[in-house]
Amino acid sequence: MVEFTTEPFELDSFPDHAKAARRVVDEAGLAVSVGPFGTSAEGEAEQALAAVTRLLRETLDAGATRISVQVSVLAEGEDGRHQTPEGVGTQ
Repeated sequence: MVEFTTEPFELDSFPDHAKAARRVVDEAGLAVSVGPFGTSAEGEAEQALAAVTRLLRETLDAGATRISVQVSVLAEGEDGRHQTPEGVGTQ
C-alpha cells in the first residue's frame, strides 16, 4: 500500500500536481482511496513501486514542492494480493 500527499495545498482549486498524482495511480490500476489528509493506493508490489517512481517524477514536473510518501507491505491475507517483488528482502 502506498500513501501520499503532494504540496503546496490549495483550498480553492485542485492543483496540477494533485491531478498528476491521481492520474498516475489510476493508470497504474491501483485501488485508490482519497482521504482528508492524503491518498492511499493498493495493488501488487511491482505495480505500486512503479507507480511511486512515476508519481514522484510527474508531480514534481507538475509543480509539487513537497511529496510525502509512505509505503507499507501488507501481510498475506490483509488484502489477498501481497507479493514481495524480486530482489526486495523482508525481515
